[in-house]
Amino acid sequence: MAPPLLTLRDIHLTFGATPLLEGAEMMVGEGERIGLVGRNGSGKSSLLKIAAGIIEADRGERFIHPGATVRYLEQDPDLSAHATVRDFVQAGLAPGDDAYRADYLLESLGLTGDESPGRLSGGEARRAALARSLAPDPDILLLDEPTNHLDLPAIEWLEGELKGRRGALVLISHDRRFLENLTRATVWLDRGTARRLEKGFAHFEDWRDTVFEAEELERHKLDRQIAREEDWMRYGVTARRKRNMRRVGELQALKHKARTHRGPQGSANLEVSEAELSGKLVSEAKSITKSFGDRTVVHPFSTRIMRGDRLGLIGPNGAGKTTLLKMLIGELAPDAGSVRLGVNLEIASLDQRRAALKPGWTLADALTQGGGDRVEVAGRTKHVIAYMKDFLFQPEQARTPVEVLSGGEKARVMLARALALPSNVLVLDEPTNDLDLETLDLLEDLIADYPGTVILVSHDRDFLDRTVSRTIAYEGDGHWMEYAGGYSDMIVQRGQGVTARQDAPAAAEKTKKAAPAPTEKSASRRKLSFKDKHALDTLPGDIEKTEARIAALEAEMADPALFSKNPDRFTAASEELAKLTAAKSEMEDRWLELEALREEIEG
Repeated sequence: MAPPLLTLRDIHLTFGATPLLEGAEMMVGEGERIGLVGRNGSGKSSLLKIAAGIIEADRGERFIHPGATVRYLEQDPDLSAHATVRDFVQAGLAPGDDAYRADYLLESLGLTGDESPGRLSGGEARRAALARSLAPDPDILLLDEPTNHLDLPAIEWLEGELKGRRGALVLISHDRRFLENLTRATVWLDRGTARRLEKGFAHFEDWRDTVFEAEELERHKLDRQIAREEDWMRYGVTARRKRNMRRVGELQALKHKARTHRGPQGSANLEVSEAELSGKLVSEAKSITKSFGDRTVVHPFSTRIMRGDRLGLIGPNGAGKTTLLKMLIGELAPDAGSVRLGVNLEIASLDQRRAALKPGWTLADALTQGGGDRVEVAGRTKHVIAYMKDFLFQPEQARTPVEVLSGGEKARVMLARALALPSNVLVLDEPTNDLDLETLDLLEDLIADYPGTVILVSHDRDFLDRTVSRTIAYEGDGHWMEYAGGYSDMIVQRGQGVTARQDAPAAAEKTKKAAPAPTEKSASRRKLSFKDKHALDTLPGDIEKTEARIAALEAEMADPALFSKNPDRFTAASEELAKLTAAKSEMEDRWLELEALREEIEG
């Protein structure tokens, strides 16, 4: 067995007086695909930064195999030292790396490479950092929430790109479907230590629950043992004559073990404030349209939303999901058509941009809307400290400024604010961002039990499948279509998932910059992408290497004694030969197709 490329052993890390990591360990072997999971605040990002060599542990060992390359996806990349996004991405390449990769990745992530770093949004900067991490094709790729700020087409593209990598991958993500499709092993960071499961994330939650059940049983046994020892201390015959100091010491050790036991971190207590029931009809849209300048965001679209519906809106970034949502709930007037709202509507919204969190507010201010120390939720008044605990905040965080909270903590604050408002219509715009998996489970349960209507926008495929009963999907060019069921049901009915939007002005500008203005003769011709150009250049070499390997296998198998001497080797060689022959045929077909396309374009 080959030695691991990366080893972290007995890692300790403390922030302030609070231990974060206490003996955590992780090993990454060649080609492994590991999901790093744990509650928000468990130290996942810190462990990944230690693995990348960005921060140092207080104690412990970090070993990187000589010659192994490591790349880490930064959460907040700094592009200020570079003139363009392309310069930033290419600066991450090492000598000998494929320069085509940078342009191909930028194009796939919706960037031209000519953008000025100072004018990028947070999402665009994040996509640039992702391109920089992927471009060198490192031996170990460390990705911390890579799907943040990506829409569904980009998430599914990234999933395919990562599946095709041969290098090792360590992945932190709140996206269940993404983790299930990519991981083959799981490292669970819990209460400062790491446990490893030699199976992908699909098996993790059952395993975690089994661990918790075993711990609960062990704690119960410990409590019973303490009770027996205390009974002996009070009533035992030996105890009345002469204290047995050994048993006294053992009792004290048992009590210390019980006091210092760290059980699983509590779950968020999600409770929603309900208003009076709305009428049966919540919203009825008839042939509504909306345009911004020359671009039509919504072509004539009609739907009816009834009380109790669970409606999901899906589409690529910039398609107009939020615009359509605002028209359906009466916040934005359509250019044409009509929207009729039902009676007694009380709408509570979760804002994905978190604009409602004012600078200078403390955590307590954010939960009490800026004043007082009480929160009314579900018809009861709670002290703000008690409400904080429901969302896994500690009492000492009450005066913490909201701007220093982590992304996951800000997400929980916004969720707490939305759920405290009396409502019979819950509008959730990207509610899964930065929430850990356990809190996502509880949010799904809350949506299932909520007596009112839920309208949500999400790029999380698993969350959509678990929560919505109807889906409104973007079909392109401002057209929207309604489907029964969640995301997977939509794919069955539609025949494909969400595709990238191509009708936006930004896409047109990108095409304009990427190629000269077409002549009348060439206007209808395709343009070779960076990926196609790269394939044309590299496929002949790959075919030649494959042919050489096929020749070597055929020569080996020509030995008539091979089967009798080593039947296992004969079988393995036969299987490899069949695979290589098929791969060679595919590469030849692909090269011929691309060469014909190149000749057509060049005339």
